[in-house]
Amino acid sequence: MPLAHRPVEEKDLPLICVFPRSEDELFFLFPKASHPLTPSQLRDAIAQRSDSTVVELNSEVVGFANFYRWETGGRCSIGNVIVSPAARGRGVGRYLIEWMIDLAFSKHQAAEVTVSCFNQNVAGLLFYPKLGFRPYAVEERQDRKGNRVALIHMRLTRNAARGTPREIT
Repeated sequence: MPLAHRPVEEKDLPLICVFPRSEDELFFLFPKASHPLTPSQLRDAIAQRSDSTVVELNSEVVGFANFYRWETGGRCSIGNVIVSPAARGRGVGRYLIEWMIDLAFSKHQAAEVTVSCFNQNVAGLLFYPKLGFRPYAVEERQDRKGNRVALIHMRLTRNAARGTPREIT
């Protein structure tokens, strides 16, 4: 499975916008966006973020993520994580997050990398610990319907990452 990564390009935005299959999936990806996601909303988010990256499988865009916080020597926080429904369960998410982790530690010299995941996103809550992330805080939020939800913050420190076997090509 030939996976590759590169910076996001304008032509990728319409493709990424169809990845969230529901309002709930869009909420997990981009809580401030309104459904359906549009290239304009995504473009505005990208403009305020760093290192927006796509993953390609056989030259087709199948994943996207970026940093909403990037501090040299401090914390890099991964956000806007999404994998195409057609590519889920094929290692794309692992490849994408491992690339973002390596980028945080190499380019930004981060001390830690964080991700945040809503309590309803069971797939994410089960996925991130497999990559070494550990919960460190829970924040109360509201979903679009005004219901109380929990945003679980997880981190991976540089030292913990050294002990996590990963292969990035």
